[in-house]
Amino acid sequence: MARISLQCRECKKDYDSTFKYICDDCFGPLDVKYNFPPVTKDTFTNREKTYWRYFELLPIENKSNIVSIDAGMTPLTKAEKLGEQLGLKNLYIKNDSVNPTFSFKDRPAGVAISKAKEFGMSAVGCASTGNLASATAAHAAKGGFPCHIFAPSNIEMAKIAQALSYGANYIAVDGTYDDANRIAAQIGDSKGIGVVNINMRSYYVEGSKTLAYEVAEQLNWQVPDQLIVPVGSGAMLNAICKGFEELQSVSLLGDVSNMHMIAAQPHGCAPVVDAFKKNSTEVIPVENPDTVAKSLAIGDPGDGRYVLKRLQQYNGFAEESNNQEILDAILLLAKTEGIFTEPAGGVSVAVLQKMVEQGKIDANDKVVCYVTGNGLKATESIMEVLQKPTVMKADVGEISAVVN
Repeated sequence: MARISLQCRECKKDYDSTFKYICDDCFGPLDVKYNFPPVTKDTFTNREKTYWRYFELLPIENKSNIVSIDAGMTPLTKAEKLGEQLGLKNLYIKNDSVNPTFSFKDRPAGVAISKAKEFGMSAVGCASTGNLASATAAHAAKGGFPCHIFAPSNIEMAKIAQALSYGANYIAVDGTYDDANRIAAQIGDSKGIGVVNINMRSYYVEGSKTLAYEVAEQLNWQVPDQLIVPVGSGAMLNAICKGFEELQSVSLLGDVSNMHMIAAQPHGCAPVVDAFKKNSTEVIPVENPDTVAKSLAIGDPGDGRYVLKRLQQYNGFAEESNNQEILDAILLLAKTEGIFTEPAGGVSVAVLQKMVEQGKIDANDKVVCYVTGNGLKATESIMEVLQKPTVMKADVGEISAVVN
């Protein structure tokens, strides 16, 4: 039996593991299905400190095809000061802002580009709100691939500069992320480009499930009670659920059914939250996203309705936070735990705070809050609320007078 295959998420039709991402029969998305080898907790002991330590649980057949920039095994910080302020005794921050390109996107991009190498593809690319652009471009550079990035023209300059520095062909689209995504899909298919989050998506999303693997291992193979996950396309939340389920299936974790998944979105682009609060199964796209959290500004989330299913499955909630709440949360996390996040992480922390205030998280719950990107990638937004430094003469006496 093959180690991996593909299965339609909707009609469950099976396919061989090939360059394919949509079901022929019902046009549903294809997920990677595994015939896992026997693994134990000791399997991963003393391995490299990257997400590739979980090779047996990932969709690459041959280790020689791995394209790695040493991402993963990021800190799971016991947030004692922030927890004390929020009234939580067991709060943890999963800090993916310290990955090589400074966001969680190094996980899915690395798996997708490794699979592109395994398939013998000649070029790769992505549609992006910024972070995936950098992650894809960096892995493409390491793997020796030409790389084509399709992104809205108004994303943060730091993210554009980063992707360009890795040598990517950067196409700045005058429109929304959904416009960029549509164009990338058409060009990828017509030119045979492995667009990591479109025609490579079945393998791409497998990288994000390592956010579940690492948290479980870092908690000494215990299941968290509450998980707060920022939602753009929704693929990460769905993948994290899949990751915990797989750990249960190979007997590395106990029952995961009592986890609570919390989807966090920014006001101005919160279609999943809107659907959840209306008790609807239909996610209505936001045509013109308007939020400081640009990395989550995906008006038509590809996995939106699957997020709603996961929230129902895992007794979850969906909540939004406005721009001011996001910026306040960025500063709160920075001043309590020394972690500087971009607005997407601010969304997670702001929603965490709301969940506590609404009584949906207990003081003793084991809580994991995912922080997915680095604040240095989006300084424009936070500078608006910071006090500007006063320029003073280089005079000891004058400066001493203002230092308390």
